[in-house]
Amino acid sequence: MKSNRRNFIASAAAIAATAPRSSAAPAPAVAARYRKLDDAMRQPVLKKALFKSPVVIDTVELLRLGNNFICRVRSRDGAEGISVAHSSMSTFFPIFLRNLQPFFIGKDARELDLILEKVYIFGFNFRLNGIALGLPLATIEFAILDMLGRIASKPVGQLIGDIHNPEVAVYIATEWREKPVDESIRLIKDAVAAYDARALKIKVGGLMFMTTDMYAQGPPGRTEAMIPLVRKTFGDDFALYADSNSFYTVPEAIRVGRLLEKYKYRYFEEPVMFDHLEEIKQVADALTLPVSNGEQDYSFYGFRWLLANDGLDIVQPDNYYFGGLIRSMQVARMAHACGKQIIPHMSGGGLGFLYNIHLVSAVPNAGEHHEFKGLNTHVRFECKTSPLKVVNGKIKVPTGPGFGVDFDPGWVAKHQTVKL
Repeated sequence: MKSNRRNFIASAAAIAATAPRSSAAPAPAVAARYRKLDDAMRQPVLKKALFKSPVVIDTVELLRLGNNFICRVRSRDGAEGISVAHSSMSTFFPIFLRNLQPFFIGKDARELDLILEKVYIFGFNFRLNGIALGLPLATIEFAILDMLGRIASKPVGQLIGDIHNPEVAVYIATEWREKPVDESIRLIKDAVAAYDARALKIKVGGLMFMTTDMYAQGPPGRTEAMIPLVRKTFGDDFALYADSNSFYTVPEAIRVGRLLEKYKYRYFEEPVMFDHLEEIKQVADALTLPVSNGEQDYSFYGFRWLLANDGLDIVQPDNYYFGGLIRSMQVARMAHACGKQIIPHMSGGGLGFLYNIHLVSAVPNAGEHHEFKGLNTHVRFECKTSPLKVVNGKIKVPTGPGFGVDFDPGWVAKHQTVKL
C-alpha cells in the first residue's frame, strides 16, 4: 500500500492539474512546478542501503535534569543515540510519552522516512499538527539519526544527503525590537562583536499584529530609523537581513520592503502573517528583495503552494518545529526543484545550532548565511572533529559519526526518566 503522504501527493497533483486558479486552469508553468515538487517529495531521504540488517528500536527514553530534557534511543543490538530536546519540551513531554514513544518501539529504524509519515496517523496524531507534535517528534528523530550515524560510522549529513557544505556561514540573529534605537544598536553591536561573523539579522516592525502594547509595537519610527542606521553602522560589505515576524499588512510590508531594498538588505523574512499564502505572494511579487517564510509551518502544503506559485524565494522550515531533519530535507528538495534556496530557522534548544548545521551541510541549495544564536548551552559534551567555533564567519560541521558529539556520561547519568 502506498504511504499516506504519497496518496496525498497523487491526489493533490490531480487537483492542481484541474482546479481553477483565478477562474481559470493553472498556468502551464504552475502545473509543471507542481509536478517537480511532487517528484521531489517522492524521493526517499534516509539512505537505507547503508544498513544491511534491521535496526530494531528497543527503547525510546525521555530523560530530565531540572527543566532540560534529552532523548536516548537504543536498538535491540545495543546501539545508542542521544539528542537534546528543545527548551519547550517541559510543555510537550506528555505528547512525547503518550502519542509518539509507543509508536517507535519495535520499528526498524531503516524505515525512518515511512515511520515519520505513519506516526501522524497513529492515534489521530494529525489532530495535534503543529509545534506541539513536531517538536517532540524531531527530538526522537534526532536521537535515531544519531544512533544510525554511529552504526554506519557516518555523519548525519551523509545519511540524508551528500556533503555540499562542510562549513556553514552564519548570521547573528538579534532581537530587541521593543528597545529604543540607540539601545538596540548598542546591543546589536555587542552581539556581533562576540563572534567572528560578517552577517546579521535585525527585527523590524512589532510582534505580529494582534497586540498593541509597547513590547509588540516597539517605539514609534524605530524601523524606519534602524534600517539605514544598521547599514551605516556595519558598512556596505556586511550581509544584512530583516525579520518582521508576521507583523505587517501587505501595503506596509511592501513599503518596508522597499526601504530594505534601498539599503541593500539580502532578504525579508515573514513580511506578513506566515499562513496567509496569497498575501506572502503579493509581497514577493511587488519586491525585488527576496522573501522568506516557513518557520511556523507544520505541513508541506504551505511550502508546496508558495513554491508552485512562485510566492517566495527562500524556504525556512525549523528543524524542531517541523518534525526533524528528514521532513526539512524534503522541503529543501522541493525548493531545489524550483530553483529556490533553503535557510532553515533555528529555534531554542541546547544544541539547536548543531542540528541546523548538519542539515545545511547536506543541501546543495543552501543560502549564503544561516541563523546563529550563540554557542551558550547547558549541555556537557565534546566534539573531536570540529572546534564548534565561528571562524572567518563559518562553523565547521563535525565529521564524526551521528551528530559528531559525545555527551559526558556523568552528565547523562544525572538525568531521570520522565514518566506520566
